[in-house]
Amino acid sequence: MTAADGTAPRVLIADDQTLIRTGFRLILTARGITVVGEAADGAEAVAEARRLRPDVVLMDIRMPAMDGLEATRRILERTPQCRVLILTTFDLDRYVYTALSAGASGFLLKDVTPEHLAAAVRLVDTGDALLAPSITRRLVERFASGAASAQLGPSVHADLAALTPRELEVLTLLGRGLSNLELAAELTLSEATVKSHVARIFAKLALRDRAQAVVLAYETGLVRPGGLGAGGSPQG
Repeated sequence: MTAADGTAPRVLIADDQTLIRTGFRLILTARGITVVGEAADGAEAVAEARRLRPDVVLMDIRMPAMDGLEATRRILERTPQCRVLILTTFDLDRYVYTALSAGASGFLLKDVTPEHLAAAVRLVDTGDALLAPSITRRLVERFASGAASAQLGPSVHADLAALTPRELEVLTLLGRGLSNLELAAELTLSEATVKSHVARIFAKLALRDRAQAVVLAYETGLVRPGGLGAGGSPQG
């Protein structure tokens, strides 16, 4: 994977439309990312992921035989080290929650630019998570209302007492959706230091990625949209 050895991520593309798969393949290969296979439905995606062991799966939601959400669950059950990036034309909340519950590390609309698509693949391959800003805002509101928990399944359980005060501060800002660069600016730290804090938080709380960190920040009350964080910091 990119983070470990500097090589480009190996990608499997799952979409029921041939033209979409071809377009994604051309976009990614032109930017130095290897496409190892394609799948036309969810069942085929599960089989190909098991056979090819890709680093990242680009997964459509609406496909015949098995949809992308169920395929995501099955792929991550068998190959938890894989990352799934959901792409859809439908900007609907219920897909976001179900995709996150299934373990997806990213969620993008299909009108994403070629540059953003390639960057997203590289990002989730490093273990980061990606959500389109418009989707993230609604995700935050639903978590705050408590309406999302039933759709997401079991809550992420973690003992926040294991975190240092600085790590709690970082987790709170993660919950607000800040990137590492934004975290560094907010806390007057180097980006390398921020990455170390984030890595320790994930290790201590057994979090998969930033998507789970956002869930945890809201479920534990560290972050409340439109108000103050648990430490009294303004959120906006």
